[in-house]
Amino acid sequence: MIGLVVETEIGESMRFELESGKTKCIAEDIKANAMTVGKYSIVNPSEGQPFPDSHKLVVRVSSSKGNNYHLGDQVDSGTFGFLATESGDYTTCFWANKHKPPIKMTIDFDWKSGVAAKDWSKIAKKGQVETMEIELKKLYDAVAAIHEEMFYLREREEEMQELNKETNSKMATFSFFSLLLCLSVAGLQIWHLKSFFERKKLL
Repeated sequence: MIGLVVETEIGESMRFELESGKTKCIAEDIKANAMTVGKYSIVNPSEGQPFPDSHKLVVRVSSSKGNNYHLGDQVDSGTFGFLATESGDYTTCFWANKHKPPIKMTIDFDWKSGVAAKDWSKIAKKGQVETMEIELKKLYDAVAAIHEEMFYLREREEEMQELNKETNSKMATFSFFSLLLCLSVAGLQIWHLKSFFERKKLL
């Protein structure tokens, strides 16, 4: 059984439960050349004790075109980060091993993209800049991200308009040939009936 959640924010932290033998997928729409980072971990059911053998995951991050960007095999935690090479939905799927009796695992997942993916605390520490400068950099990047998002949405709109035009053109052609076929069939039926009545000397 597969569960799917679509993220609408550029950065979101969540906690969810996953039953053994099942899968949960989380998708996020990411633009090309945008940075994205993620961190996941199973919550230890017995704090301070080693993880049970049953608490293991297979985690995979892939694009809508099937390209894989991260694979964690039999892990209880992990991180990933990459620069998106294509626009579209990127999906993170969590597979829980089968276990009898079934168990439930609690998973913390943090996924950020774009401006939210930048670690501003490291930038501030490295550059030793003032708080106001950091805030200005954040605002600048936020405005740049909104600007890029507007162009991205405009491109998507143009693609949809072009698709609508092509669809309308194909429908018009199909309607014309359908009408032509109907008229041809009607003419053929009239000719057939006329020939039939002439043979029967009814006309």
